[in-house]
Amino acid sequence: MDDRVAGALSLPDDWPAHPDLSLALNRMGSFDWDLDSGLMHMEQAALDVFDLRADEYDNKPTTLGTRVPPDEGVRLDAMVTQALKSGRKNYGAYFRILRRDGTLQWTHTQGFVQRDATGRPRRIIGIVRDATQELAEATARHELDEERRRRTSLVEATTAALAHARTVKDVIDVLKNSQGLAHLGATSLVMGLIEAGRIHLVADGPEGAFVPGTRYTRTDEQYPMSEVVRTLGPRFIESAEDFADSYPVLWPHISHLGITSAAYLPLIAQARPIGALGLLYSDKNGFTGDERNLLVALGSSIAQSLQRAMLYEQEHDLAEGLQQAMLPRRIPDVPGAQIAVRYRSARLGRDIGGDWYDVIPLPGGRVGAVIGDVQGHDTHAAAVMGQLRIVLRAYAAEGHSPATVMARASVFLHELDTDRFATCTYAEADLTTGVVQVVRAGHVDPLVRDADGSCRKVLVEGGLPLGLSAEFGRLEYPVSTVELDPGQTMVLFTDGLVELPGADLDEGMQLLTAMIRNGPEDLQRLADRLCESVDERGGEDDVAVLLLRRKAAHAPQPGGRLQQHVGQNDPEALSSARHMIRAAVRAWGAKERADEVELAADELTTNALMHTDGGAIVTIRVLTGPERRLRVDVEDRSSALPRRRDAGDAGVSGRGLMLVDRLADAWGVESRGTGKCVWCEFVIPSRG
Repeated sequence: MDDRVAGALSLPDDWPAHPDLSLALNRMGSFDWDLDSGLMHMEQAALDVFDLRADEYDNKPTTLGTRVPPDEGVRLDAMVTQALKSGRKNYGAYFRILRRDGTLQWTHTQGFVQRDATGRPRRIIGIVRDATQELAEATARHELDEERRRRTSLVEATTAALAHARTVKDVIDVLKNSQGLAHLGATSLVMGLIEAGRIHLVADGPEGAFVPGTRYTRTDEQYPMSEVVRTLGPRFIESAEDFADSYPVLWPHISHLGITSAAYLPLIAQARPIGALGLLYSDKNGFTGDERNLLVALGSSIAQSLQRAMLYEQEHDLAEGLQQAMLPRRIPDVPGAQIAVRYRSARLGRDIGGDWYDVIPLPGGRVGAVIGDVQGHDTHAAAVMGQLRIVLRAYAAEGHSPATVMARASVFLHELDTDRFATCTYAEADLTTGVVQVVRAGHVDPLVRDADGSCRKVLVEGGLPLGLSAEFGRLEYPVSTVELDPGQTMVLFTDGLVELPGADLDEGMQLLTAMIRNGPEDLQRLADRLCESVDERGGEDDVAVLLLRRKAAHAPQPGGRLQQHVGQNDPEALSSARHMIRAAVRAWGAKERADEVELAADELTTNALMHTDGGAIVTIRVLTGPERRLRVDVEDRSSALPRRRDAGDAGVSGRGLMLVDRLADAWGVESRGTGKCVWCEFVIPSRG
């Protein structure tokens, strides 16, 4: 039939092409496609690929359509047409054919296009072959590569997750919750850490897996974790029988768990064992070489993370212990006040800070309240905090004004061998009058909660943080005055209480104000609630809180008393005393006489500083009787009594007393044993 058709259609002289013997040996068949006649000769080997007998094929390509699914045929036709039009010399493609039994078979074809002198395609000579085995092998290789990539990715993902683990519990949680163990096929894990020469079991494995008496085990006992710690090599248990034979003491206690294999890995860091990890499998037998390498790599990563976590916990415990040792062991009972303090340590690793609080009883019914925060989150910050707390307490107890206390503390920190600075708020409260003098060094503003529960921020003019103000020569700390009525509470805190992720400080202050407004009345419970709120939102900084409430029972009707020590050559103390007097006059309803009182007190104080060797103690108080009077006392250590001089006398000494005589409604001098007291009184309006 081929010769008759060939003669009629003038086929090429060498048509059909004769295939090389190597094609048959490689299970390939050839074809010769004459494009002018449209006939395609296929040798028997090619027909075998298409699952066709010789009598079923008539040299027409369309006959092959019975074996090629329609969608594959369309794709092949398009590919051949594109090759012919584009001038390409060859093409190749994988496609599927439908065999007699209805199964699909992957087939590969490759054709070479022959063209005439004008470039017109005349003939295609090519091969077809069964590609089923080839693609199966390629798929297997691809799947193997994918499995390897997945396992490598698993180690990388687990390592990345472990990088964020700060504690041993974090490491265990990452492993237990990680999809990695599920991908490995492990159903659970056990983990032990070496403590004092024994292995402490810190992760028990599946429910019901704990074996009594194995919480702490020796390294010489017949347990798999003991073995890998001794040998420093992994132990892969291939089957349940292997487990039972190798560890007869342990197996009877866990045989009910359905364990079919296990991998125990030594956890080695810096060339020494720190523990062991066991992965338990319920539907696996044996381990391939790749799986073993993967698990060993995973064990190394886990060991590094565990060592880092253990160091974090040790440093955190050290820092927290240091922090707690530096804080006051007890808060003194202060007549007229209810006080609550809290310290919440940072929750991440060694991140412990220099936050502190202090309560300082002072003479004359006064109390000093301190809240502060040293820069940094480490043991050095805690150590600096302890030193700073001590000097602040000492300066306050010496009787210095709040501004002087803050300035001297800044100089101390600047001269200390450290590069740290600190923010701080110092409030000195007279619980008799309710007058609170507040000095702020770069710290957050305090809040005041009223007796009815409402809460507001108190704007306090501030100076630079401690250490920085001394470095830049800006030691002036303005003093703000707050009147604390009976039942009102001053809230002092560090910034960790108002720091919110992704929010600014104002939003945190608003949230805190609302929380205090809606919080419990009891001061201790309120302090607890504030710290709990930080835990609830995942706050990472440490927090110090001090709540000072003025008791209603400690508010006598006559008025109160404020006292200030003014040292020689201490202009800050003199300025603070003036501020105290102005604040007291306003607080006690005598604003119209404020200038007179301040000027008279200033004259008496200046005289004491000029004519005596020591400093002066300035006291201002309210007296009751037939009329309400405000009295200023200035005490010094000199027993020499001052005398008033007339305008005609030579010199200027003593003329200040003439001014006091004209300003005050009464004045006088009293001997006080080792010194004297010069006083003056002013009549002030009675309170309705």
